[in-house]
This record gives sequence, structure tokens and C-alpha cells, in this order.
Amino acid sequence: MMDAAWRLCYFRLSKSTQSAKRHAARPPATRIFFRCTKGATAVEFALVAGPFIALVVALFQTILVFFSSAVLDEVTEEASRYILTGQAQTSNMTQAGFANYVCTSSNTAGLVSALFNCNNLMINIQAYSSFSAANASTPTLTFNGNGTVSNTWTYGTGNPGDIVVVQVMYQWPIVLGPLGFRLSNLSNGNRLLVSTAVFKNEPY
Repeated sequence: MMDAAWRLCYFRLSKSTQSAKRHAARPPATRIFFRCTKGATAVEFALVAGPFIALVVALFQTILVFFSSAVLDEVTEEASRYILTGQAQTSNMTQAGFANYVCTSSNTAGLVSALFNCNNLMINIQAYSSFSAANASTPTLTFNGNGTVSNTWTYGTGNPGDIVVVQVMYQWPIVLGPLGFRLSNLSNGNRLLVSTAVFKNEPY
């Protein structure tokens, strides 16, 4: 009996000692936290996701702006031939009619309608007696209290042999990103797209 009791006591004492050793060997909770690598990928992605998305938005917006500018250049050159050949003059085409022609009668009319609001196109056409007198500089936009463009645009298609400057303008809306990348060149945050064609009217 004494021998059995001694063994039982030794077993309990040994078990308690092993449990104490396990608790003593366990590292502190803070050390466990800093050594844990679970979720590291998610944390790293969260750190770079914001700048990456902003970069993608800026890249997409830059591509769209320059593509739209190229389309506007093409359609302006194509529509200007209607003035160069005298068709606009002989048909008594108005400024609004020319804007509608830009949107609907070009080879890229479908693309123009998809990219631009045709009601917001600004048409400025001036005629001169010589190339040296022609002014093809970009007009400065002025705005009223409602933020609407208040400029008065000229519509002078000229006579045979006159030098004509055709300017088609459009305010392209710009979304500002968190990286501070700015494409706007207007005080209202938009970008002014300007396409200019200079030519001499044919003797129609």
C-alpha cells in the first residue's frame, strides 16, 4: 500500500512539474503576435492597393483624354473641308448647323457622339486676308456666375481665297486622383480640348 501511494504521489508531482515547464517555456503574447505571419499578404496588398488603383485611374484617364483629343482633331479637319470647298457658304450653314455637321456627318460620327456631348461643342471660325494676319491661338474661356462659358464665338466662313481658322473646343471633365496628378488646364478643374484647322478657301 505504501509503495502504491508513493507512486501515485510521484506521478502527480511529475505531471505538475511538466505543466509548469510548459507554461514557463511559452513565449509572451506580444512575441507571438509579432512573430505571426498569418494575413501578411492581405496587409501588404492593403498598403499598395490605394496607390496602385490611383495609378491605374490616372493612366486610364490620360489615355482617354489624348484619344478624345485625337478624335476631335480628325473630325475638325474633316468638317473644315465643308468650308474650304464653299459648301457651307453656298448652303448658308449656320454655326449650330456646322456643330451638328461635326457630330453627325463625319466618318467617325459614331465615335464622336459616344465621346462628346455635341451640345457642349464650342465653334469659333474666323476669316483673314492672309496667313500672316491669321490668329490661331487658343481662346481664353470666361465663365459667368453659374459656371457657364460666357464667350461670344465668331462664325465667319469667309469668301473664296480667304484664310480661315476653324477652332472646335470642348471642356473635358477631369477626375482628380489622390496622387495629385492633374490634367486640367481650366479654373473649373476641366481640360479644354482644342482642335484647330487653318486653310485657304478654294475659288468655289
